[in-house]
Formats: sequence, C-alpha cells, structure tokens
Amino acid sequence: MNAAGIEAFLAIMQVHSLNKAAERLNVTQATVSYRLKMLEEEMGGTLIARSKGTHTIELTPFGENFAVIAERWRILKQDTEVLQAVGPQLRLTIGGSNSLNTYVLSPLYTALMQHVPRLSLRFRTQHSTELYDTLERREIDVAFVKMKKNLPNITVEPFFVDTMVLIRYAAPENKASDILDPASLQRKDEMYMNWGPAYEAWHNTWWDPLDHTYIPVDTAGLIYSLLCNAKQWAVVPQSTARAFVKSGRFVIQKLSDPPPARICYKATHIHLSAATRSALEILNHYMERIKEPLSQ
Repeated sequence: MNAAGIEAFLAIMQVHSLNKAAERLNVTQATVSYRLKMLEEEMGGTLIARSKGTHTIELTPFGENFAVIAERWRILKQDTEVLQAVGPQLRLTIGGSNSLNTYVLSPLYTALMQHVPRLSLRFRTQHSTELYDTLERREIDVAFVKMKKNLPNITVEPFFVDTMVLIRYAAPENKASDILDPASLQRKDEMYMNWGPAYEAWHNTWWDPLDHTYIPVDTAGLIYSLLCNAKQWAVVPQSTARAFVKSGRFVIQKLSDPPPARICYKATHIHLSAATRSALEILNHYMERIKEPLSQ
C-alpha cells in the first residue's frame, strides 16, 4: 500500500487543509495532492471531497471508512519503528477497562515497568466490548475486562473478584462501621453507575427502574468528583472505594443485602507467538503477586 499517500491522507484529515498538511509533512502542496491522487487511484475511489472556491476539506463516505484503516496503519507503523529502535525486546500491549486500569491494575503495571530486562509496554483503555474486538484483531496481547464473552479464538479466565460496597461522603453521620439497609437509601441521592447485568438486576429489586431522580454517571472518576455531601451515595467495587478513601473525603459502608460481586476477567488470543507467550508468562508472574493484596 502507498505509505506516502496514507501519511498525506492522515495529515489532511488532521488539519483539514492541503496547505497545512504540506507544512506538517515538510513538502509542497503539489506533492501532497499527487500522493493523495496516487492513493485514491490505488484504492479505486475518492477519499477527499474537493470543493472549488473553499478551503474546507471534508472526507467522502469512502474516505471516512478508509480513515479507520489508515489510523490502524499509523499505529502499526509506529509499533514497527519502536521495534526497530529497541531491538530484540519482549513487547506486551495490554488493554483494560477504565475502572480496572485506574483502580485495580496500577500495581501490576508498575511491576511490569520495573521488570529487568526491560519490557516494551503499551497500555490501552477501552470499554470491555471494544477490548474483545481489539483482541480479536490482534492489536493487543491481553485484555482485562469486566464481562465474559464466548468467542472461538479467545480464552477468558477470571482473575479477580471485587465485592461491591457503599461509598459516602465523610461526615459525622456517615460512619465506616455502619451496615445499611438498601431501603434506607434515597434514590434521588444516588450517583448511579451500571456495573453490569447482575448488578442492574440487584438494583432493580430495591429501586424502581422507572425512577430517574438519580444522577447517572459512566465513569467511577465522576463519582469521585461529584459526590460532595453527606446524603449522596454510590455503590462501587471495593477496589475503587479503597482508592477514594485515600483522599480522606470518603468512607466505605456495607450493605445488609449487597449486590453480587464483580468478576473481572483476563482474555487472551489462542494463537500466540513465542515472544508473546514469554511476555505473558512474566505478566502472570506479577499477577500472582498482586492477587493477595487485591483480595484483602
């Protein structure tokens, strides 16, 4: 495939201008136009919509589809350049969901970064469903996810069970020793995050799913930022709650009828190179070391 043409296309896509793309690539505008034309001929379709009398550059529908492939090509090219620079070094690309990367896996990542001989590491954060797709495309070597999915080329195994707890703003009336009945919690004071089907089923037994007086959030970080008075509450995994409590702003409370524990999974592709197997053996070694502290 025309590497120079893809670089020109990506530059145009990023700056929305042939002239600025030429400046970024340190070539003439005519060269950028020629490279783009050669790429379009190779692809058999128009990628960039050219309008006379306007400086605005837009992608055609064909160009929008190609942009996804071009971005993956850019990442692969970058990985190749890194491999050439570092030489015969074990490489490992790890994907994880936001809450796992932030609140569970940082000790594992720290241990991997300190490993001798040095590993070439890359980390990615995506939703669990996206991570399975990324793993199937072999863009990552291992994924840490919050849901199990049965796929023919993917091996999935549990690596950590995270109990669910109540997190409250630290105030005299909120004592860490308290065990609360879920019925005593007002829905209007809730910061609600859906932790999965089992959690949602438990939640619906206590609160009317049609009652939308709560505040919905899609990341645990938002709970940390927005939970700011004594009446507010949220249910989060214990690993997340422990990280919150370190700030001194929150307390952990237990529920008399808690939701099911969250099971976290490690997923890998069944077809692995010898080098990837070696890198994963190192990862598994450090995983065993962090499992006990996580479970306490």
